[in-house]
Amino acid sequence: MSHNIIHDEEDLRFYVSFGEEDAELTYFYTEEQIIDFEHTYVPDSQRGKGLAGKLVKEGLEFARSNNYKIIPSCPVVEAYIERYPEYKDMVHPV
Repeated sequence: MSHNIIHDEEDLRFYVSFGEEDAELTYFYTEEQIIDFEHTYVPDSQRGKGLAGKLVKEGLEFARSNNYKIIPSCPVVEAYIERYPEYKDMVHPV
C-alpha cells in the first residue's frame, strides 16, 4: 500500500493520516541549517508495515535537498541511518 506522506512545515512534521490517528516524524530546528529529528510515532494498527522507515526517509531527503545537517535524537532515525550509511554524512557532530 502506498502512503501519501505530507510535510507540514508549519507544524514541523512529516505525517500520514489514518482518520483519527497520524503516523508522524516530528522535528525542530536547533539553529540555521540544522534539523533535530526528535520523535517518530506509528499507530498500533499500522505498525510492522515499514511506515516509520518511509517517514524517516522522507525527512532525510528533505534535509539533504535543503543542505541541512541533522541530529538523530529519535532512536528510529538513528537506526535508519545505521542501516543506510549514505545518510551518515548529514549527521551534525554533537
